[in-house]
Amino acid sequence: MTNANDATTPSGQPLGISHKPSPTEAMFDEFKADNKPAFIGYLPYGFPNPDYSLKAFKTMVEHGVDAVEIGLPYSDPVMDGPVIQAASQIAIDNGERIANVFRAVETVANAGGVPLVMSYWNLIFHYGVERFARDFENAGGAGLITPDLIPDEAGEWIEASDRHGLDRIFLVSPDSTAERLKVVADNARGFVYAAARMGVTGERATIDASPQELVARTREAGARNVCVGIGVSTAEQGARVGSYADGVIVGSALVHTMLDETGSLAVDETTGLKALAAKAEELAEGIHNARN
Repeated sequence: MTNANDATTPSGQPLGISHKPSPTEAMFDEFKADNKPAFIGYLPYGFPNPDYSLKAFKTMVEHGVDAVEIGLPYSDPVMDGPVIQAASQIAIDNGERIANVFRAVETVANAGGVPLVMSYWNLIFHYGVERFARDFENAGGAGLITPDLIPDEAGEWIEASDRHGLDRIFLVSPDSTAERLKVVADNARGFVYAAARMGVTGERATIDASPQELVARTREAGARNVCVGIGVSTAEQGARVGSYADGVIVGSALVHTMLDETGSLAVDETTGLKALAAKAEELAEGIHNARN
């Protein structure tokens, strides 16, 4: 549980609201000035093991990923498809711990990328909301993506993120009502994550028109930046989504490069990092040139 003392200054006064700018929003401003979408890549921390994953995060940034979603592996995911579930289980089996994820945040920040964390809320709640916000800020983190937390139930996180200047990234789906989109847009900071379709993550052969409609509706609701994820796995798909979204989110396709043909075991470090770099470059080329 959160320790109330963590939310005070040394003199005992409550911490106020941070006024430092959002690195995520600054990234989008820079890309919008060049009429380009940003490339956001996902990988679970600790997959295949903590040290290997740190090299993978650095590799992603060095080969075209602009912001990195550092996933916190969870034993009971509700949104993850089979590829990410397999990677997360490998990470858990190899000793991944939430307290160590801040090493990954520092790695991404030091490489020049924008560090984001994606986590089911239960993990943050048990770590301690204020404690997480403090440690995340100190590591150079930018924002938290919470797939199973809605703004209506996020009061403690909204307060903590305001105190520590962290972005709040909530999800919307094609089924979200106009009222729901407005609530999310009003409470988000950084960007709104638009799920391209209902269901779990995973690579898809095609992407229909519903994400584009969702992006337009979310902007109409007041969102400053809207990024699309779930299902993007090729440069062509990334270019299509990047033609209208502020950012393109890719997860399973990157994770897949580090799994063997069975989809249940990790490949060796040299092979995995080489394949990850190639896939990141391929996707970055398509996404960053989407509007040329």
